[in-house]
Amino acid sequence: MSDHPQLTPAQHSPGTVAGRLAVVRERIATAADAAGRRPDEVRLLVATKTQTADAVLEALAAGVDLIGENRVQELVAKAPAVADRVADGSLQVHMIGHLQRNKINQVLATATGLETLDSLDLARAISDRCVRDDRTGDRALDVMVQVNVTGEESKSGIEPPDAAALATAVAALPGLRLTGFMTIGARLTAAEGPAGEAEQTVRAGFARLRAIRDEVLASGAPGTASATELSMGMTGDLELAIAEGATIVRVGTAVFGPRVTATTL
Repeated sequence: MSDHPQLTPAQHSPGTVAGRLAVVRERIATAADAAGRRPDEVRLLVATKTQTADAVLEALAAGVDLIGENRVQELVAKAPAVADRVADGSLQVHMIGHLQRNKINQVLATATGLETLDSLDLARAISDRCVRDDRTGDRALDVMVQVNVTGEESKSGIEPPDAAALATAVAALPGLRLTGFMTIGARLTAAEGPAGEAEQTVRAGFARLRAIRDEVLASGAPGTASATELSMGMTGDLELAIAEGATIVRVGTAVFGPRVTATTL
């Protein structure tokens, strides 16, 4: 967790990044308490899609120590602004969007982790690059297996029945450190109440990811002991994800406000 002070909403203007961060942190703490968990069991990843480098630096100044990028182009463009923080270990940068094989080198040069590994072919290609660059052992790339728990064609990720086998294979590859699993939950419609069918669907998907994680941990397969993370839950459903065991929630809109349509870096 960050060493920066965690300020309450009352200590910041609600219209600032710092103020909105305080509100998000309070939501996380409240949800963790309701689930019988400690707030420090849930880490906040701030999703910086379409945000300017200045906006990202504002978030870092407010204590953010983990950010995520959806697009390789933006990841690379913002890298110089955060390079010092990454170098001194005070900031982690995760790729949280789909990765094409021809962009592997760019991601390895800028990201500390990849949350969207969804095929063995991609995993082998990344492993080969890591070995070539002597990025093994303590320098291995942290990776998560992305699972499509909703079955929606618009979402990336491996199908749940195949996830454990992929994770076990990934864990055995040199240059990769399997740290857990990631998913994007089902869309929670505003028309449904707290006990509505949509909420139950969202929670069921998150519970399925947790079951996959637990299966892989229980297997005792080489390299799987570190696969404890569950990256699930975003601005609209982070409470449900925390109730189902999320260790990382990915939040962008609630931190930066409505997403802009164009990026100025």
